[in-house]
Amino acid sequence: MLGNVAKMLGSSGLCVTQSVLLQSSRNTFVLKRRFPPNLYKKNQKPGKLRGRHFVYDLVEDTTIKKKPNLEVVLTAFVEGVGSKGDVVSLKPNEAYNKLLLPGLAVYKTPENVAKYATEKDEKETEVHSSAYAQRTVNKLESLILAVVMNKDHPWVIEPWHIKLSLRKAGYYVPDSAITLPDTPITGPDLLKQNKEFYCTVTINNLEQARVRCRIHHWSTEPSDRLPYVFEHWKLDAEPLFGEAALAKA
Repeated sequence: MLGNVAKMLGSSGLCVTQSVLLQSSRNTFVLKRRFPPNLYKKNQKPGKLRGRHFVYDLVEDTTIKKKPNLEVVLTAFVEGVGSKGDVVSLKPNEAYNKLLLPGLAVYKTPENVAKYATEKDEKETEVHSSAYAQRTVNKLESLILAVVMNKDHPWVIEPWHIKLSLRKAGYYVPDSAITLPDTPITGPDLLKQNKEFYCTVTINNLEQARVRCRIHHWSTEPSDRLPYVFEHWKLDAEPLFGEAALAKA
């Protein structure tokens, strides 16, 4: 009696479990014989295959094959990618995680292209001149620009002084895109050493970045130079024209 019960429980489908390791996966391997067998004539019996005929070389493994880029249509402005209605091509993972899942883009179809292109044309003004303009504004506004002026000869800060200082920092800006404060800044004046003022950089005649500038005096004579301050950009600085000028947007 107990033996029959044990057999029934052993054959029951409730106790059967399937390992996840046995699940099928979609893998394709393209192989090529290293030593192909000889051809045989019509109605001739094929020759016996030898061990060398079963040696294969891997031609292609689809599991490591690079997937093509995915084209999507942006539904909103994405910094560093494009504006609304633009068709962009990105890697699949990047397109899924950064654009499709947050709802910033849709798949490229004729309907979606026409829909968002029409909405883009109906916009009166573009908020951003390019995909990278806002990123440039953020970089410039996080910069503390050192404006090095002569300690021995009189000067008045002009746009080309800011242009040269920006070039040293790795930014190339034309003179016409730089706007200085209304009050002229003259020197040399050691009371203005390490004091801050703001200048405005216009990008593509649309975006504007307010750049923090600090005055530093420099002499060609080593004996007349001011003591070097280590990592001076991390120190607090007083405003050149008062707190109201710094807080002014």
